[in-house]
Amino acid sequence: MYYETILIVSPDVSQENAEILTDGLVAKIEKAGGRIVKRENWGSRPLAYSIGKRKRGHYILLVTDGGPAAVEALEHAIHLDERVIRFLTTKLTELSDKPSPLARRKVVVPTAEAETVAEPAAEEVTEAA
Repeated sequence: MYYETILIVSPDVSQENAEILTDGLVAKIEKAGGRIVKRENWGSRPLAYSIGKRKRGHYILLVTDGGPAAVEALEHAIHLDERVIRFLTTKLTELSDKPSPLARRKVVVPTAEAETVAEPAAEEVTEAA
């Protein structure tokens, strides 16, 4: 079974410490017999509403493959860690190899304007010849 867990880590924690926290959670999942299929760090983002007087948080996505014991180990570790302010685990019906929508935003996609700028220059060269 595949499970998707999204964590919101306190903004008081640095990005490096959030990665160390994630590494510890991954180790606990693997110890419980699961494995990490996808791991994405979405960075610091504003919250939809304030949680404990905090308006931002570090978002982390983990997609795991394993049984319920691996998910229980992950959720138990999250409950014990004070740095995680919210989390949600859902069961996935199918696994996608594509990056998540938030991870796709970070990838720079060439725009159509760049292509149209290059085309007239090519036409000018053919007309001059």
